[in-house]
Amino acid sequence: MRPQARTLTALTRAAFCLSALLATALPSAALDLKGLATDVPACRDFYEHVNSRWDAATPLPPDRARIGSFIDLRLANDAILEQGLAELLRKPSLQTSPGLRLVAAFYASGLDLAAIEARGLKSLQPLLDPIQALTKPAELPALLAALNRVQIAAPLAAYVAQDPKDTRRHALLFSQSGLGLPDRDDYSKTDEVSRRLQQAYRIYARALLDAAGLKPSEADIEALMAFEARLAEASRSRVQMRNPVANYNRFDAKALAEAAPGFDWAAYLRAYSGRPDGVAQFVVGQPEFAKRLAELAQNTPMATWRHYLSLRVLDASAARLPKVFADAHFAYHGRTISGLKAPEPRIETVIQTIGGRTGSAPVALGLGELFVAKAFPAEAQKRSLQLVADIKAAMRERIEGLAWMSAPTKQRALAKLDAMALKIGAPERWPDYAGLSLRADDYAGNGLAAAAWQSAQRLADLDRPVDRSRWFTSPHIVNAFAGGLNEIVFPAGILQPPFFDARADDAVNYGGIGMVIGHEITHHFDDRGRQYDSVGNLSDWWTPEDAAAYKARAERVARLYGGYEPLPGERINGYQMLGENISDMAGMPIAFEGLQRALARSGQRDKIEGYTPEQRFFISNALVWRNKSRTELLINQLRTGQHSPGKFRVLGPMSNMPAFAQAFGCKAGDPMVAGEPIQIW
Repeated sequence: MRPQARTLTALTRAAFCLSALLATALPSAALDLKGLATDVPACRDFYEHVNSRWDAATPLPPDRARIGSFIDLRLANDAILEQGLAELLRKPSLQTSPGLRLVAAFYASGLDLAAIEARGLKSLQPLLDPIQALTKPAELPALLAALNRVQIAAPLAAYVAQDPKDTRRHALLFSQSGLGLPDRDDYSKTDEVSRRLQQAYRIYARALLDAAGLKPSEADIEALMAFEARLAEASRSRVQMRNPVANYNRFDAKALAEAAPGFDWAAYLRAYSGRPDGVAQFVVGQPEFAKRLAELAQNTPMATWRHYLSLRVLDASAARLPKVFADAHFAYHGRTISGLKAPEPRIETVIQTIGGRTGSAPVALGLGELFVAKAFPAEAQKRSLQLVADIKAAMRERIEGLAWMSAPTKQRALAKLDAMALKIGAPERWPDYAGLSLRADDYAGNGLAAAAWQSAQRLADLDRPVDRSRWFTSPHIVNAFAGGLNEIVFPAGILQPPFFDARADDAVNYGGIGMVIGHEITHHFDDRGRQYDSVGNLSDWWTPEDAAAYKARAERVARLYGGYEPLPGERINGYQMLGENISDMAGMPIAFEGLQRALARSGQRDKIEGYTPEQRFFISNALVWRNKSRTELLINQLRTGQHSPGKFRVLGPMSNMPAFAQAFGCKAGDPMVAGEPIQIW
């Protein structure tokens, strides 16, 4: 995206003063000490000690798959955006930038149910018509490229990002994708959950194709399932996908044609890139998946390809289409996979459509521009910078004190820590969205138009150096990120209660946003992140001995979490979630040590509401992870996710921290005291 020359306007800066007025819309920063369960000792199960009374007293509403601290803050942020978007529609004169005009039009289109019904599939026909005209394999490259240009992976995902081995430049990257079931193993498993998903997906596929007038037979649906199963067979597991070295394979069109014969890769590259000569070199994450695609192009009937590609197009837009499609989408994605009893409120789903789950959707930064004008006080940014400094200092001290790491590797680790860039709050400039136009009466079309525009922008990046100042997530998002350029990113959306509050004592903030900061810093030193150097290049800077010592410690983390069983028969996959668990296991201790630096500076060690700063740190952290999920969503998280359930993000790190045992007087043998504490950093 080309940034606008202007930065935050005077109106935007003045709007920061509204934050105090908006504070009542946000969750309270006070620790919920009244909710502590005296019948569950802190040293037995600290998560239950802090959260079990809330859990027992708080039912899941029918339109929620999960509730808790993260969701509460997201809903508060959505309420601010809802108010701002409504104002933009009532007073078009407030639409003073390209981003604000675009999100206003997109939002209006999502609320206009009559227009959605009236348009039907009209906006999708430029994609669906060529698919129905497909008669021979030679036509597939252009079709798959056209879908990729609107960010539909069918079955290959294509995108432009910084080259993992040379972050000064951009690269075209391809990855396996294109499956309708949540995980590749769902096609081959025969357990009850997998059978339920398989049957629900058959029903969903038939519903979408029927509603589009394609009327597949039972044999057609079974052929489609067999086709996807063949893709699944050639897909790597989620654990295998975590290996950055194995998933970096550089090719040119000729080499890929030799490795994956039967598909005209040169024609595909020309069509996707829009360049007569295609793209000279690119990265294929999983060559065996490309080979399977080429095989299927040659030996699969075109009727099956037509059904498969039509289904991918319909699935990608179903939530933005008329009710018959949206209802089918909810029945499968909402009810079957997530356990929802009723759809989420329309306004919330429209806002999430515009912004995306991680704030990286094409016009998400338009929402971010609106959000920071209403809800990001400068004090939040200022105090957060001090937390980052304290926690980075704690990480430095940890690295310097590692007995198992040699001096050369320590030197490189410290250089990486020192070079780590920080993005906090919001970008200084907003995109100008040149060339993008959205309509107030075309919800599905807007999604495709925005995706096509973003793809074109990214493809243009192939001719430009990497801009390290660019933001790829919107400031309204309740999340934080460890970016691929050795950077940590903290959007304004998370710099609010219960994670951060300028009015709260240091212990609350270091236990909240401080833990998040420690977690993101550690991501650059987890089992994947440690393989990238100080500028974000995939490069081995470890001695073999130090790498072996690290892996031994990481193995202990994997075994620890693999022993947790959140549901009967459903254990945490300690290897699939290893990066997140390492970042929790090391991130919490350095956040705690960052608090000690703050307390030494302030001298304020008095108890508050009967609890020491150390105790308040751990209580604050356990409150952040407070959540309640539907069984279906939790099962899907355990099978496909990267994050352990909230309860175990408390139990794992705290039980391995002697500081926790000291704070609450826990003794050896207590469940919250590990016999041999794990310290990976």
